[in-house]
Amino acid sequence: MKRREAREKAFQFLFQIDINPDGSDLMLQEYLAENDDDSFLRQLIEGVLEKHEQLDHIIAEHLENWTMDRLPAVEKAILRRSTFELEYLDDIPTNVSINEAVILGNRFGEEKSGKFINGVLSKIAEKKGE
Repeated sequence: MKRREAREKAFQFLFQIDINPDGSDLMLQEYLAENDDDSFLRQLIEGVLEKHEQLDHIIAEHLENWTMDRLPAVEKAILRRSTFELEYLDDIPTNVSINEAVILGNRFGEEKSGKFINGVLSKIAEKKGE
């Protein structure tokens, strides 16, 4: 599976469990099995689930006039996945992580989702020094 597809599938899974968190462990195993247990997909999903609180804290620090509770589920799932990439996957260029997130935001979010996601992730990357 290509990384772009793995990112989209990770987003879809994270979105789904954000809305319905019950049984996420069983859902994860089934989801990974359906997707040939792709290693990058597994790394993204398990990483976001493991670092959930840290990711939310990082994102919240870079929101202006928003709180995590007010964020739509689409943007929240995209930001969590992309922030995980920025913070924990050093082999992925920052601009690739941000561009892939913007594409997902434009595709699945509202009209201004891509711009919003770009702004938040750019601030996160800037603070990290990239």
